[in-house]
Amino acid sequence: MIVPRTRLLLWIALIVLPFAAVGATIPGAYLIAAVFVGGLFAAVLVDAFLVFGQLTGVRVQLPEIVRLQKDRPGVLEVRIHNDSLAARLLRIGFAFPREIVPEMDDRTIMLPANAALSRLDWPATPNRRGQYFLEHAYLEAVSPLGFWAIRASQPARSELRVYPNLFDERKNVAALFLRRGQLGIHAHRMAGQGRDFEKLREYVSGDSYDEIHWKASAKRGHPVTKVFQIERTQEVYVIVDASRLTAREIDLPGSRTTALERFVTAALILGLAAEQQGDQFGLITFSDRVLSFVRAKSGQAHYDACRDQLYTLHPQSVTPDFDELCSFIRLRLRKRALLIFLTALDDPMLADNFARASELISRQHLILVDMLQPVGANPLFSDENVSSVDDLYRRLGGHLQWNRLRELENVLRRRGVRLSQLDPAKLAAQLIAQHADVKRRQLL
Repeated sequence: MIVPRTRLLLWIALIVLPFAAVGATIPGAYLIAAVFVGGLFAAVLVDAFLVFGQLTGVRVQLPEIVRLQKDRPGVLEVRIHNDSLAARLLRIGFAFPREIVPEMDDRTIMLPANAALSRLDWPATPNRRGQYFLEHAYLEAVSPLGFWAIRASQPARSELRVYPNLFDERKNVAALFLRRGQLGIHAHRMAGQGRDFEKLREYVSGDSYDEIHWKASAKRGHPVTKVFQIERTQEVYVIVDASRLTAREIDLPGSRTTALERFVTAALILGLAAEQQGDQFGLITFSDRVLSFVRAKSGQAHYDACRDQLYTLHPQSVTPDFDELCSFIRLRLRKRALLIFLTALDDPMLADNFARASELISRQHLILVDMLQPVGANPLFSDENVSSVDDLYRRLGGHLQWNRLRELENVLRRRGVRLSQLDPAKLAAQLIAQHADVKRRQLL
């Protein structure tokens, strides 16, 4: 498609209108007016014919995958191929999704002569994590005389992956990842009452009958004792709820986000901490069904796989199905593992469903349930700032909610499940502290 430019309109205003007026008012001047007007129209027609070749041989190439972080500036690398090797003035633009804010909507650049390839960096800042696509590049070139511009679109597909922003969160827990004063210290295998079999040895007076290996004793003709080592590598699974309650917005210092956003960020930070402690990290996401399952492993490739499962996770308007989730865990996870649920149980019906479903897996696995502390769920007389009847009823409602959560905590404790209400701003640090406490106490 060709469109007129401002230069064409300006020349028409400077030549056509004045000479048309002169030719119409002054006798004998119409020939001169016709020459100037006709010459301009001839130049305009020739320029319109030549503009069709201005985008010939120009191709825009984008990377197949661009990885960005939420709320952090990133760069989209644009490569422009110029097969004709001619100098050209080119205007280029992209239809970015509204979740990604570019530094500019379009740019005008000069393609240098004798350069078959030009590179252009396009800054952009995403404001929401997820998966987005660029489908086309929009180009505009100017005719040789500048009277016309030709516009066209070219297929230029690129996948934009916006990951959670872990930069600020890692600064808050940076001290937990440091190893100060440990130069020359190495990890040693510890023998003791662990769960991993280490070796067999001769029976010593005082050994428990539970530690005797009866088959080996029968073969050797004398008692043989089993020796175990403390488990150094354990499986840690973070189970992220993506149902309706996780779409609720929460206030953080200087920002506002959703509960699921905090769960996703904290899960990835905990994955880094688990690998730092030598454990294997796994992931399960669910809503009214199990959405994804990544078996516990370690390594950078495995961490990237977990991150790829989380960056497209968004809240769904459904009720979580804890029965199906626990049945799935019962069938898939045979080895005892630490299961950390990131969910919301302030709904009494959901709390009852979880308490009933957790009985299926609570004897096999160590279960920690973490939820964000509800706003206002405090004991009745914990706040003295009550100045109206509305404040009084608000405190009563918060007390009832606090009391229900205390009762739920007691019910889950009797089933071997620990419920914790965590601070949204310190969620990642508190999860790391829970994992460290489990390691220290050797609860697995």
